[in-house]
Amino acid sequence: MRELSPGWTLNKVGDLFDMQLGKMLSKEASAGPEQRRYLTNKNVQWGRIDFEALNYMSFSSAEREKFRLIPGDLLVTEGGEIGRTAMWEGDRKECYFQKSLHRLRSRGQIDSRYMLHYMNYAARWQMFTDSVGQTSIAHLPQDKFAEHLVAHPVNLAEQRRIVRAIDSVAEVEGGIEVSIAKLRSVRRGALLAELVSVARAEPSSGWVRVPLKDVVPSAEYGISEALNRDVGGVPVLRMNNIRDGQIDVTELRYCPVPVPRRLLLRRQDVLFNRTNSIDHVGKAGMWRDELPKATFASYLVRLVPDLQRLTPEYLVEWLMHPLVRQRVRSISTVAVQQVNVNPSRLREVEIDLPVDLAEQRRIVATLEACDEQIRRENEELNKLRELKQGLVDDLLSGRVAVSAAAA
Repeated sequence: MRELSPGWTLNKVGDLFDMQLGKMLSKEASAGPEQRRYLTNKNVQWGRIDFEALNYMSFSSAEREKFRLIPGDLLVTEGGEIGRTAMWEGDRKECYFQKSLHRLRSRGQIDSRYMLHYMNYAARWQMFTDSVGQTSIAHLPQDKFAEHLVAHPVNLAEQRRIVRAIDSVAEVEGGIEVSIAKLRSVRRGALLAELVSVARAEPSSGWVRVPLKDVVPSAEYGISEALNRDVGGVPVLRMNNIRDGQIDVTELRYCPVPVPRRLLLRRQDVLFNRTNSIDHVGKAGMWRDELPKATFASYLVRLVPDLQRLTPEYLVEWLMHPLVRQRVRSISTVAVQQVNVNPSRLREVEIDLPVDLAEQRRIVATLEACDEQIRRENEELNKLRELKQGLVDDLLSGRVAVSAAAA
């Protein structure tokens, strides 16, 4: 182990905190008296608590004393994404927690917000690997978690200076996230305003409403071959490679056998996600030659528009319109945990489009201007997150003093 910096020490989690696993859910607890709200693993996200859909179970007066949360308590996930941590800020008058969570209550030697940052740092560096138990699923037993050693400054004031330094960067990060959310909202508004004909009983002036098959003469399934990670094969786009109307060529899989030339992607091909959960079916994106050669999996459909009547960029925007997504879902068939859209039925859906191709291009240009602003903001956000990660690593390892980091 690396030598600790002056003024730093190592302590076990069990020495720094009073530790408590939550109450186990049971039929008796679900049906019993004194029903109270409680948090589960899914409610605890990194640095925040999601209060949507809180559950209830019975807590006796003794259990309410034992499992009640107070401001400053940390909640740590025992299973799933092990070590995910949030702080209870007293956002609700009264709340308790289930056995899927560890509660850490500081004994005074360590600042809870310092530990909150430390848990993210430790999880990112997989410091809990040796503590994880494995039965049917991986979990973090309390006895092993209690033995985990935490490096921290002895001085609480120094811990809080570290917290302030990290939080100041996080505040800027949050500001950029808010800005991106606003830009996305502006883009949605622009899409609805530009494609207002979609919501009208009759097409707007200069627009037509026709079955999609009239302007998309071809719809084709992708390959059904087993895929692997061998980069020597042909890159294959899958459902996860379509994001926000764009093609994302990260996390690719590859086809190990030759792919028919007709199934290789061509510039301006529109890919439509025909099967997935109800939230993801209907996603679309246009291929822009992001790679020299690629193909697509069978759960995607290639839509080839008539370029004399419909631009592929406009087709993607129309497919991503909220009302169109609803219509696509209405023609889908439900299988086990998935829905599927038949391309023939899709091509029966009516599309609203300007007759003038130049107007289609103008609409797309307006929306792409929003996309460019979002892209720039995302670049800044990614740079800041890299900076923040380096800062956290330096400060929580003690390699750099907070005074030096602030200089």
